[in-house]
Amino acid sequence: MTTPEYVILSRLTADGRKTLRSNPERLLEVNEEIDAMGAKVMRQYALLGKYDFLTILEAPNNETVAKLMVELGARGSLETVTFAAMNVDDFLASLK
Repeated sequence: MTTPEYVILSRLTADGRKTLRSNPERLLEVNEEIDAMGAKVMRQYALLGKYDFLTILEAPNNETVAKLMVELGARGSLETVTFAAMNVDDFLASLK
């Protein structure tokens, strides 16, 4: 079984856009903060459309990700939608 993964879709608020415009490196700083809170950013994509970023995290459990999302959301700079993701091989193995 692989380490749990989570897909995060995020949308910057007006404050988040101002912060990113004035300090683009802030995005990488937040990724370091995520690591310090017990999760690891595996991949991240900037998006065009309804959401601004797609981030794939590894974390030990749902509780770690829930705490992380509350912490990041409380800052007021972004809104998130979080999905627990399952490796397809693990999913298929669970069906046997």
